Amino acid sequence: MPTAPPTTPRAPTRTATPTTRSLAATASRLGPGLALAAVATVVLLGASRLLAPATGGAVSPLVLALLVGAAVGSVLGRVVPRGGGVARFAERVGPGTDWTARTVLRAGVVLLGLQLSVPDVLALGWRGIAVVVVTVACTFAAVLALGRMLRVPRATALLVATGFSICGAAAVSAMTSVLERDPRAGAGEPARLRDDVAAALALVTVYGTVAIVALPPIAGALGLSDHQAGLWIGASVQEVAQVVAAAGTISAAALATATVTKLARVVLLAPLVAGAGAVLARRAARAATPGGAAPDDVAPSTARGRRAPLVPGFVLGFLAAVLVRSTGILPDVVTDTATQVTTVLFVAAMFALGTGVDVPRLARTARRPLVLGAAGAVVVSGVSLAAVLLLVP
Repeated sequence: MPTAPPTTPRAPTRTATPTTRSLAATASRLGPGLALAAVATVVLLGASRLLAPATGGAVSPLVLALLVGAAVGSVLGRVVPRGGGVARFAERVGPGTDWTARTVLRAGVVLLGLQLSVPDVLALGWRGIAVVVVTVACTFAAVLALGRMLRVPRATALLVATGFSICGAAAVSAMTSVLERDPRAGAGEPARLRDDVAAALALVTVYGTVAIVALPPIAGALGLSDHQAGLWIGASVQEVAQVVAAAGTISAAALATATVTKLARVVLLAPLVAGAGAVLARRAARAATPGGAAPDDVAPSTARGRRAPLVPGFVLGFLAAVLVRSTGILPDVVTDTATQVTTVLFVAAMFALGTGVDVPRLARTARRPLVLGAAGAVVVSGVSLAAVLLLVP
């Protein structure tokens, strides 16, 4: 009797695990927006290099990224009627650009800490450090007060105060992450928060460019020494590129002092953002508590019911990066690479933020923030100059 031929065993059918399906769904949801941000970042970095000789490095690639992102967002969201192919594409890229504007931005703030060394800041001496602290504290408080007087939206005033007192676009970006957790600012109206960010960054660019032209001749007319001029420019001009452009026209010594002074301002980013986050958290908790009284340990809850930390995690990461850089154990190649990566991350985040900016609304509401920016420029320049003249021989 013939025997049946042996059967070849079938390979077991592989089924996707829940983790694999979840990762695939996340990649599908975020992929288009991440790809758009990546392509835009490459193009913008190349464009900023081409524009640098013509602008003297005064135009930050971060601000350029925001402007281009706003233009792209306006085209995708408004030119094509709803239901069109481009409109559907805009809806597809939204999740990815939102993720970039939030997560990539925070990663950039953490890496920013690797550019800062506490020993370099201490080399300014107590007089130089006092100039920085006084300038930051007075500018931040004054701009917030002027914002209330001018009836500028609270989030806009906070972002402008942070950008003018600390370090321009990077500081605005860090404070944005704090406002995103505030139900009266970012958590309730994310689109409006993006408009506030765009306004603050535009003001930093406009008045920082004015400072490049105005401060060096004023320093010469006042007879400031190179050290005094460097302290003044580093303590009052917003962007690092603007500081370099302004101080570089005076002397190499002024440029060196201005750069270190600027870094000293950036060190204050962490305590300022942490303090603002703690204040906003207590206000939110007080508003959510019957009778308006909030116990000391109350913090706003996240969407899943957990309490949000009073100090954001990316701020702690920023401080940890500063400490690592201050030890001196990192080779120059690592810090140089970190600086380049930080710029890439910030450009991507600024482009993503720009795609959500409501340009027509921003144009309609820009008058009062423009006045606030002018007042902030006067305050930061005046306070820092007075501090230099009083404290630095």
